[in-house]
Amino acid sequence: MDTRNKGFNTKLVHAGIREDAHGSVVTPIYQTSTFAFRNAQQGANRFAGIEDGYIYTRIGNPTTSALEENVAQLENGFGATAMASGMGAVSTVYLALLSGGDHMVSTDSVYGPSRGLMEKHMSRFGVESTYVDTSDLENLAKAMKVNTKLVYIESPSNPAMSVTDIAAAAEIAHAAGALLVVDNTFASPHLQKPLDLGADVVLHSVTKFINGHADIVGGIVVAKTEALHKQIRAMLINLGANMDPHQSYMVSRGLKTLALRVERAEENASRIAPWLEAHPQVAWVRYIGLPSHPQHELARRQMTGFGSMISFELKGGMDAGRVVMDNVHLAGLAVSLGGVETLISHPASMTHAGMARESRLAAGITDGLVRLSVGIEDLDDILSDLHQALGHIGQVQQVEDPQLAGLP
Repeated sequence: MDTRNKGFNTKLVHAGIREDAHGSVVTPIYQTSTFAFRNAQQGANRFAGIEDGYIYTRIGNPTTSALEENVAQLENGFGATAMASGMGAVSTVYLALLSGGDHMVSTDSVYGPSRGLMEKHMSRFGVESTYVDTSDLENLAKAMKVNTKLVYIESPSNPAMSVTDIAAAAEIAHAAGALLVVDNTFASPHLQKPLDLGADVVLHSVTKFINGHADIVGGIVVAKTEALHKQIRAMLINLGANMDPHQSYMVSRGLKTLALRVERAEENASRIAPWLEAHPQVAWVRYIGLPSHPQHELARRQMTGFGSMISFELKGGMDAGRVVMDNVHLAGLAVSLGGVETLISHPASMTHAGMARESRLAAGITDGLVRLSVGIEDLDDILSDLHQALGHIGQVQQVEDPQLAGLP
């Protein structure tokens, strides 16, 4: 069935599925390393690219192809390439699109390992990078150089929840002869389509919302044009970071309920964010669905929903963050996100602990910042858990104050 002109939920369920010899309604797991040819000529034709078909699973696999076609349609791209992890996707993009002497501009609060890979490893091969608050387009424009070949943004960013004007960023990048890559993990294709806004490449850690069940890791890259798709795919084949068939099957299964999960979690987040904003232990809340968010109106324009990611600052700083982490019961203390379960983390002591404190603070990742990935549990249960965990901050403060503790 041709699903290209169908609705989003129809694509989620049916895009990429091909007829199976046995009539399977889902794409089977082709758990094989290699594929036999009918004859020598067919083998030659496939290696030459004259004939479509499969050769070796590192190069392509029917189960993975079904997932790639599905996500490419959801993002309105030419084609997609699935990788073994989200960082596999980031690595493939960097290696495919950057060369020694090139320069990249990126969001300052970008996912820690994405920045670390560039600053610690790509720099060894002569690739330069500059990190700025890309939600301020003036910063982005000033950071561009004559050798800038890539603008790499997260919107919303992780974990600062800043929003960048993707269409405007694309104009700035293209005017300088650079490509725009958008990490769309936090939004998912259900809430945002960067390629429609002018981006050239979009990537996801499918570990998060696309899969949604915390049972696999994976990444995927969608290119707007055939030329970019071939360039990225060729790098992936040589790099060997391909997604395996069982991973692909699991992601395809999770993907079918993406819209249902995202909408349910967003409904919870839209109630939790104002509750946090009013809490006495919370200094501020960054949820793009709140009118208080600096880019709320921009998010309303370029997204179809506000998602379920919330960051908030505890008045007690680093110590308060650790107290909350140690006292949640329902929320899982874990660094991932986008699953059916609510997860909580403290970036300053976890995901971004490797950053210099000065750089971390400059990127908006403060000592008391807490990142909350809201799940699909009952709202009252999530609120109750947060209420009791936040309540422990006051108890610890009282014990630490000798006078309040009744000590001499």
